[in-house]
Amino acid sequence: MTTEFNEMGPIDYLIVEFPGSRMTGEGLPLLVDLVDRGIIRILDLAFVRKENDGTLTGLQVADFDADGELDLAVFEGVSSGLLGQDDMEEATAILSPGDSAGVLIYENLWAAPLAAALRRGGGHIVAGGRIPVQDILTTLDDLDGAA
Repeated sequence: MTTEFNEMGPIDYLIVEFPGSRMTGEGLPLLVDLVDRGIIRILDLAFVRKENDGTLTGLQVADFDADGELDLAVFEGVSSGLLGQDDMEEATAILSPGDSAGVLIYENLWAAPLAAALRRGGGHIVAGGRIPVQDILTTLDDLDGAA
């Protein structure tokens, strides 16, 4: 088991909010494509809705685009056990009542060889992060306005 973990890529998560629980499923084929091409591996995928009283309700894999087929059937039952109820509550604390969210934990398979080589060389990945696109666009607009 240790050897398997030594070869893993970095693990990331995404929380996607759907205001008013309006989920169209438009991004789902792209998620499937990332998995099919070996770019990422889904470890956990869950959907929840924040009820009017603030409680969370788990949502089942659904037919988001109303074509009669389950859009996430390929991921039905995907659960590594990493994502617990406490994590879901923390991840969705910002949701307003009536909103839904998708919570995704995934391994970056594309980065696994680099991460494994760094570990073999004695390195430890101690931090990572993401810069939201909105922040980049704001900074670029500010720089453009200052020029």
